[in-house]
Amino acid sequence: MEPMALWKRILILIVCGWGIVAAVPNAFYAKVESHNDAVIAIEAAGGTATPEQEAAKAAWPAFLPSALMNLGLDLRGGAHLLAEVQVEDVYKARMDALWPEVRDALRDLRDQVGAIRRAPSPDGVLRVTLTNADGMPAALEAVRALGSSVVSLTGVGQSTLDVTSEGNDIVVQLSEAEKQATDERTMQQSLEIIRRRVDEAGTREPTIQRQGTDRILIQVPGIGSAQDLKKLIGQTAKLTFNAVVSRTADAGATAGPRNVLLPSQDENGIYYIIEESPVVSGDELVDAQPSFDQNGAPAVSFRFDTTGARKFGDYTAEHIGSPFAIVLDNQVISAPVIQSHIPGGSGIITGNFTVEDSTRLAVLLRAGALPAEMTFLEERTIGPELGQDSIDAGRIAAVIGMIAVSVFMIASYGIFGVFANIALAINMALIIAVLSLIGATLTLPGIGGIVLTIGMAVDANVLVYERIREELRQAKTPGRAIELGYERALSAIVDANLTTLITASVLFFMGAGAVKGFAVTLGIGVITSVFTAIYITRLIIELWMRWTKPKTIVV
Repeated sequence: MEPMALWKRILILIVCGWGIVAAVPNAFYAKVESHNDAVIAIEAAGGTATPEQEAAKAAWPAFLPSALMNLGLDLRGGAHLLAEVQVEDVYKARMDALWPEVRDALRDLRDQVGAIRRAPSPDGVLRVTLTNADGMPAALEAVRALGSSVVSLTGVGQSTLDVTSEGNDIVVQLSEAEKQATDERTMQQSLEIIRRRVDEAGTREPTIQRQGTDRILIQVPGIGSAQDLKKLIGQTAKLTFNAVVSRTADAGATAGPRNVLLPSQDENGIYYIIEESPVVSGDELVDAQPSFDQNGAPAVSFRFDTTGARKFGDYTAEHIGSPFAIVLDNQVISAPVIQSHIPGGSGIITGNFTVEDSTRLAVLLRAGALPAEMTFLEERTIGPELGQDSIDAGRIAAVIGMIAVSVFMIASYGIFGVFANIALAINMALIIAVLSLIGATLTLPGIGGIVLTIGMAVDANVLVYERIREELRQAKTPGRAIELGYERALSAIVDANLTTLITASVLFFMGAGAVKGFAVTLGIGVITSVFTAIYITRLIIELWMRWTKPKTIVV
């Protein structure tokens, strides 16, 4: 039997050692997780740590690896939401924003169209009434000029606006091509904003994916409940800064044209009449952080981009002594009086906040505003007890599978079966180590993939051992039989596992959620099982042969 090159032996031993050491933290999951959380918290606090954090950090040695497999929703517990995005809300917002442009465009044609006014219309439709219908052709041309080309592959060459006439009315709405493009942008924006909000909260490995045309699936392991998750992502967080017209206690007060009546968030029975068009919007924010005001009360500090800073600075310079409303989701959360010019585009939002409120508001503002309201069609809270039951069941299945396979291999191949079992144990450690290294999420189907890998891992050994038996029947020496067994079984091993790896790849790229979890563990298991069968088992057999120098072997 030709000995394996020294560098190969060293490399194999290094890989095995790394796999075992890297897998160890998962055997002390809770302790290592607390250690990692404490390290992150201390770093975020600039090196300052509480006694509890110091104790958690010291509970796991710093010289040992601390990477863990992430546990999925079905194993860790958490919240599950299925949300429907009300994409029609965007149509309404687009038409409301278009009205000033239409009005200005028709104002230049006043001699032809007469007086103009906005007429009542359904959401998503802008209806403008002209007193002189003779000017309708010129008015239609002017309004159509406000449209632009649809930005989508399917809508190339089409206008964003569908402009028609009905009697003395001009009817404006988004074209069908633009509606499709808008729906797509709305869904992509909603996905990104939800992902930002969830990531800002520090959750681990959430699943956020689109389902169908207007639905989003959100699964967040480790969060307390579905209600907590809804609080985190369910708000639109639409922030605006508006000029205050007046303050009143009359809930039915007439706001007047181009004004709106909004309630105060903190003052019961108090309402503000504000200008509908904001001075600055939350879209122009670049940062928001929880902080404290001069009295030590929780607040939120903010900073605008260049454009927002200029508009904010100009307005405060021109309106010293006037109240200025800060509006969040159609509620006035604060209406301070402008005391002086505020240059630089930064400020602070005060209100009746708790520390949790200010932190959550800062997260929402940093993540941006949801483009449309979401309706939650399905919500579930999965308790950690259920997840622990799944982990225990998976662990029992893995142990039973390993024992059964080990007994079979020893009964069938004797000492060579023992070698295969050692390689199997190393294979399991390598799978866990790789999952921890790449930060993969382990789900219940993923555990199924690992259990399946236990049975598949010895397939390569079986092929090799049967080839060795055939060579021994032909009176080959033990060393030569082992060498030929590995050489002639190699192509069959590679072909068999390559087809399985292709299947796992298809499942990963075409599947979603739990299917991907199964594909990941199966794919990693296929690669590690081939490595352990071809290299680790052979190294063990070679060392055994050199140590015992048997004249005959029984496989």
